[in-house]
Amino acid sequence: MSDWTIDAPRTLTIDQPVDRLKIRTMTGEVNVVATDGPTRLEVSELEGPPLLVDLKGGELTVTYEDLVWKDFQWKHLSDAINRWRTKRRVVVSLAVAPGTRVELGSASSETVISGVTGPVTVHSANGAITLVRLAGPVEANTASGNVQAHSVSGDLKVNTVSGELTVFEGTSAKLKANSVSGSMTLDLAHDCATDVSLTNVSGEVAVRLPAPADAQVRANTTSGDVSSAFDELRVAGGWGPSRSPAPWARAPAP
Repeated sequence: MSDWTIDAPRTLTIDQPVDRLKIRTMTGEVNVVATDGPTRLEVSELEGPPLLVDLKGGELTVTYEDLVWKDFQWKHLSDAINRWRTKRRVVVSLAVAPGTRVELGSASSETVISGVTGPVTVHSANGAITLVRLAGPVEANTASGNVQAHSVSGDLKVNTVSGELTVFEGTSAKLKANSVSGSMTLDLAHDCATDVSLTNVSGEVAVRLPAPADAQVRANTTSGDVSSAFDELRVAGGWGPSRSPAPWARAPAP
């Protein structure tokens, strides 16, 4: 077991094995990148209370003393933010083994996670989330922060209220997204089967598929419009909730 208290910019090299990473921040930036070398932690900016870093049984935790994981569940987030009136901002970067499991929670930190093959979970109120070349299952939850996924091949699940979702060169076998008013733009680029499920109340939805494509697409909306440019896909529904197509659509390779 190892413990560090960081109250000023500092770099740590951790020679012990790390297979799980937990990060809890309020504002600032968090960057996590996969590496083949030892785990490294760099705090380049720090304002407010010190960060506590703890390594126990392969689990590395980076957080504040009064911050726990449940505070970043949506039903607890507003209460947690009201408790922490003291300004706190940190810019932290971590290099971890590719297979590390990553769990990250923040109020409004800008987050970038790249190259990780282990499971990734991110909770944020309004900080932007950028996911790059992730191969394991990914779940991202945000109220108003935008989510961008670049070349993500693991199963992807995204929940937003008003944040926008953009997927570039997506190769996930399963992709599920839910939003109230945030727009969804998906650019899928691969030749294997894909299962896409999108639910939106009033936001715009656009899905681009490669040709030929082997995909199942389900898009549901309450007040927004659903349209399709594929001859094989038909839109069903009139006034009120619509579904495109019902109950599912498949665009086969010609």
